[in-house]
Amino acid sequence: MTTATPTDPDYEARCRASFARQAVMGTLGAELTSITPGAAQIDMPFNAAFTQQHGFLHAGAISTALDSACGYAALSVMPADAAVLTIEFKINLLSPGRGERFIFRGQVTKPGRTILVADGQAFAIDADGAEKLIATMTATMMSIRDRPDLKG
Repeated sequence: MTTATPTDPDYEARCRASFARQAVMGTLGAELTSITPGAAQIDMPFNAAFTQQHGFLHAGAISTALDSACGYAALSVMPADAAVLTIEFKINLLSPGRGERFIFRGQVTKPGRTILVADGQAFAIDADGAEKLIATMTATMMSIRDRPDLKG
């Protein structure tokens, strides 16, 4: 784990405002529950609308939320005039997405001015509150600046 330092003192407000603009996160019922320099957590309730044929949370929904967790971890250490976009990610689906709710955590592992690497973990939470690791991700993010059509 790398300790990251924000370059924007208002990173939290900027990240939360950006998250609020993500229609897909609203559709999934996801909430940005924690944002600190270099780390983000997204919580999401189970919703049968996002399951695959066996009733497990679909891998696409898991990937989407983990990508956002990694992206907001990266955005939290970017300057105020920067946005981030995912260049690529690799996901390992370790266990079926079965739970009452889900937690997606992203952590910057290699900060940079242009390219950042973040790692993510997805957990299923059962009725007793026990966490089970269901997926991991490594994501590469690119900082975008001087694009008026893109904002953090």
